[in-house]
Amino acid sequence: MQKMAPSLLMVALSMGISACNSSESQDEKVVINKNPYPSTYHPLASQPTLIRHATVLTGTGKRLDNADVLMEQGKIVQVGTNLSASQAQVVEAEGKWLTPGIIDVHSHLGVYPSPSAESHADVNEATQPNSSEVWAEHSIWPQDPGFHQARAGGITTLQILPGSANLFGGRGVTLRNVPSPTMQGMKFPEAPYGLKMACGENPKRVYGGKKIAPSTRMGNMAGYRMAWAEAVEYKRAWDKYETDYAAGKNPEVPTRDIELDTLKGVLDGEILIHNHCYKAEEMAMMIDLGKEFGYHSGTFHHAIEAYKIADKLAENGNCAAMWPDWWGFKMEAYDMVQENVAIVDAQKNSCAVVHSDSATTIQRLNQEVGKVMYRANEHGFDIKPQHAITWITANAAKSLGIADKTGSLEPGKNADLVLWNDNPFSVYAQAEQVFVDGAKVYDRFDEKYQAQSDFMLGQR
Repeated sequence: MQKMAPSLLMVALSMGISACNSSESQDEKVVINKNPYPSTYHPLASQPTLIRHATVLTGTGKRLDNADVLMEQGKIVQVGTNLSASQAQVVEAEGKWLTPGIIDVHSHLGVYPSPSAESHADVNEATQPNSSEVWAEHSIWPQDPGFHQARAGGITTLQILPGSANLFGGRGVTLRNVPSPTMQGMKFPEAPYGLKMACGENPKRVYGGKKIAPSTRMGNMAGYRMAWAEAVEYKRAWDKYETDYAAGKNPEVPTRDIELDTLKGVLDGEILIHNHCYKAEEMAMMIDLGKEFGYHSGTFHHAIEAYKIADKLAENGNCAAMWPDWWGFKMEAYDMVQENVAIVDAQKNSCAVVHSDSATTIQRLNQEVGKVMYRANEHGFDIKPQHAITWITANAAKSLGIADKTGSLEPGKNADLVLWNDNPFSVYAQAEQVFVDGAKVYDRFDEKYQAQSDFMLGQR
C-alpha cells in the first residue's frame, strides 16, 4: 500500500475534520438585537411648500440672495431663483433669511428637564466609573417644556447625552425635535448612537471623593484602558462565534454583557465617541487611546483648549464642539480664548461646532455663533454668515453621523429649515417658522404650531 506523504495526510485529516464540523447540528444562532427600542418617528403631515425671495444660507458655504427653496414630500427638491411649483403653497420671504434646521450636538433636555426637579434629574448614573450599560434614551421625559422652547429657537435635531460624572457615561441618542408622548416618537431614524466619555476633573472628583478609583488623571486613563482591553476581548469572542457559526460549527455562545455591548459597538464602528474634554493634552491622549484600541476618538465637547491642537484635531478627523464665551468655572476650563472656534475652523479639513449644553442657550444657538463671529472678526478673521452657519448645521450633522440626511439645504436632504425674521446672527433675530421633514412644527404667529407640554397646559 502506497503511503501518503505527510503533507497530504494532514490535508486529508483537515478535510475530514472540516467535513465532520460542517455536518454537526447547530443550535439556533444567537443574534443580539442592536436596536431594541426602535424609532417610531413618522414625519408630520406636510404639503409642497415654496419659500421665495429669501436670503438663503445653504449650509454648504453659500449665500444666495433673493433665492427660493422648494420642498415636497419631506425633502428639499430645488434651491435656486425664480422657482415655481403650481401645487405648492407659497411663503413670501422677502427681507427674511432661510437656513438649515439648527442642530445641537450636546443637550440634556429631557434628562435634565426644565423646570429642574430632583425627581427628574436622570442624567448621571454616578454609581460606577464605567456605566456604558446605561442609555440616555431610557431617562428622557418627552414632555420637558425645553424641547418646545428649543424648537422656537430653530432647533430641529439634537443629541441627548448622559452626564459627565463617569469615565464612560453611557449612550446618547439623537432626536428629531417634534412633539411626541414617547422618546421613540422623536428618535432620529438610523442615526448612530453616541458613547459619552469624560476626561479630567469630573470623574476623578466624583470617585476620588468616594475613595475609589479614579482619583487622578492617570487613574482616569487606567480606567479607560482597562475597559477597552476588556472590550477588545469581548469583541474577539463574538467575532469568533460568528466566524465559527458561519463555517457550520456549533460554537459556544459568549456570555452577553450589556456594558461591553456598547464598547463593542464603538470598536465595530457603529457607535460614535463623544468626549467631554477641556484640555489640549487630554484630548491628545484620548486620540492616542483610540489608536491603541482601534476606534476613532470622535467629537470633543467643551473643547476650551482646542485652539492649542487645532492642527492635530483636523489631521485626525475630530470634530470639536465649543462655546463662544463660557469658561473659567473650574480649573480645567480656565485657558480659553474667544477666537477658539475660529482657530479650530481655520484648519484644512476641520470640523468646528458650536454647542449649548444648556437648556437656555439652546434657544439662542444662532446668537451664540454670532458672538463667535464678532470676536473672531475683531481679531483679524474674515468669517461670513454663510460659513458660520455650518458650525450649527453641516458640521454638527457630521459630528452626529447624519450629514447624509440633514444639515444643509441641498436637493434630496430632509427638509429641515428655519425662516428667520432677520440675519440669524443678529441679536434681534427670531425664528418665525420651523420645518422638520417638510412639516411646519413651529410658527411664531400661529398658535396651531406652538405645541405645549402637559406641564405647561393652562400657563402662558
